[in-house]
Amino acid sequence: MQTVETLNEGLKRAYTLTISAKDILARIDAEVKQVAPQIRMPGFRPGKVPSNLVKKMHGPALEQEALNKAVQDGVQTLLSEQKLRPAMQPAVELDEGYAPGKDAEIKISLEVLPDVPAPAIDGLKLERLTVEPTAEEVDAAVNRIASQQKSFDPAPEGHPAIEGDLVVLDYAGTANGVAFEGGTGEGMSVEIGSGRLIPGFEDQLVGVKVGESRELNVTFPEDYPVETLKGQPAVFAVTVTEVKVAKDTVADDEFAKQLGLEGIDQLRNLLKDQVSQELNNLTRTHMKRKLLDQLAASHDFPVPPTMVEAEFGQIWAQLEHEAGHEEDPEAARAEMEKDREDYQKIAERRVRLGLLLSEIGQQNGVEVAPQEMQRLIMQAAQQYGPKDRERFIQYVQQDPMAAAQLRAPLYEDKVVDFLFDKAEITDRAVTREELEAAIEADDDSIGGGHVHGPGCGHDHHDHDEKPKAKKAAPKKAAAKDEAAAEAVTEDKPKKAPAKKAAAKATDEAGEEAAAKPKKAPAKKKSAE
Repeated sequence: MQTVETLNEGLKRAYTLTISAKDILARIDAEVKQVAPQIRMPGFRPGKVPSNLVKKMHGPALEQEALNKAVQDGVQTLLSEQKLRPAMQPAVELDEGYAPGKDAEIKISLEVLPDVPAPAIDGLKLERLTVEPTAEEVDAAVNRIASQQKSFDPAPEGHPAIEGDLVVLDYAGTANGVAFEGGTGEGMSVEIGSGRLIPGFEDQLVGVKVGESRELNVTFPEDYPVETLKGQPAVFAVTVTEVKVAKDTVADDEFAKQLGLEGIDQLRNLLKDQVSQELNNLTRTHMKRKLLDQLAASHDFPVPPTMVEAEFGQIWAQLEHEAGHEEDPEAARAEMEKDREDYQKIAERRVRLGLLLSEIGQQNGVEVAPQEMQRLIMQAAQQYGPKDRERFIQYVQQDPMAAAQLRAPLYEDKVVDFLFDKAEITDRAVTREELEAAIEADDDSIGGGHVHGPGCGHDHHDHDEKPKAKKAAPKKAAAKDEAAAEAVTEDKPKKAPAKKAAAKATDEAGEEAAAKPKKAPAKKKSAE
């Protein structure tokens, strides 16, 4: 194999590889020997088909396989000999003039990872904003639990349903005059004002009484999971069989015991711990941002444009998705365009900080232990059904890129924790409002960074910084609850939950024909 370098400019490299026809022919012969024992042909015993007949039958496929392996081996040899660390998968192109029996000329182009300067991690100083849970927050958490456990009693005779009441009804839905699958059912329970159903359905139940029949006119949302019903008008003929009113739930010892606890004090302690964890996550988010700000300010080096482009593509795709759910999608997209340059800077900073974090981790022996990796795989596998779960586990174990995507968020957190341990940290007690205001203020700055490195798979861990959203702009990949975004990463290969047919009713879950698809909360497309 002959190698000629054709470009060496900045982080860009290009080479021409020439693989001799003799080498390709030898590989074809090796392929023939490998497959010949499995070939079956009339008149020959199994495994005794002559090589020339095997070539005649399967020659083109064998030649293609041999050529593919020769190219793969050539690329790997090139990377090894030239000590190249590709930023992204190298682009490989076979010369258009290639024909069987000729030498194969291969053009390879790639960008390499930069030589990251020795990270300056001494002298880091951070302020940790701490918040103690208040009795009012714990009370609010208790009340939320109580409200979720509400029960209902039959309404007085003749009682017209109001918001908060539970209406039990039979229904039959039609779209354009035609009944649709899952659109008919009996005994469906609807809590008026819950917002679980498609817009307009619950509102039209206000005032109904037991025994009353109504026709409800609604329109399925544009993002409804059933293609034939998206944006379509529909009519539901409903008959009310019961109306129930909510009972007040008293958060006392008896209520706590119904939850399997010893009493209300135990429930309050559990919820106080949850609030504390939420506040700790907010504290960590703020401190992590400040850490990355310091790293970004003290390190500057070129980053591969292809990595920045891939990162920007991820950010922009998320923004496009969210813009589509705004009241005025076109106005939201127009506002996005005004901030395109800001998002480009976010993408560049993310890549640079990611490479820096990777370098810090490698230099200081930060690792994800095998048992930690196994735990990550098992946690991610729980998103799948029993049959798919095993296939997912095998996929991650066999595909280094998939494993890297799963590993990266935990690795990043470990590097950040390492830097926290090295930093000089001072504590300052603040209120929740002050902490949230500090995080919001950080949203005005451009931030970024997720671990990039050889074989990282360029996973996209949701970080926490973004330019401040403008009026009418889509939520710029923002999560309402920063703590949740910190604790749950987006990097895991996720399987979207199976969507049910239009409004299929189930007695157990109450997912009725008019149920709107439930959307996961948007995660912060931040720049941590």
